[in-house]
Amino acid sequence: MTEERHAYILVEHERWWNNRCNKNQKGMNTQAFVRRGRVGPKNAKTLFFYVKLPVGEIRGHGDFLERITGTTDELWNRYGSETAFESRDEYNNFVEGRSTVTFIRFKNLQKLEKPISWKDLSATLGGIKKMPNGGRYLSRETVNSLLRMEL
Repeated sequence: MTEERHAYILVEHERWWNNRCNKNQKGMNTQAFVRRGRVGPKNAKTLFFYVKLPVGEIRGHGDFLERITGTTDELWNRYGSETAFESRDEYNNFVEGRSTVTFIRFKNLQKLEKPISWKDLSATLGGIKKMPNGGRYLSRETVNSLLRMEL
């Protein structure tokens, strides 16, 4: 893993973030973030969770385990309980009939005591205007800058 791909920002809705936090509070240490198609980070040490509009802030982070791609049925049957979805129907609605999905597995979800605002994130990332929906890699240096903001 290169220093430039030290971490990855995943973008999600507040609803899924809240579900994820609830599962974490109930003791689910390993979780899975679902993406449509074959996408997502292949390598990273840390995952950051950016909750998009209207919130627009990084709310937490976790330790990247692996990225797995496969059929919607195969991955649900194997890791569905690790997702933020409360039912198979909710998952099916999310994947919108796609045959291939990606599960990004991670552990040790940590909520930031002081979320990192879009303004601070944008400035740290060189003044970007919008967070890409697909997320983005971060260097170790950028991660260190972001985590200093939380202190």
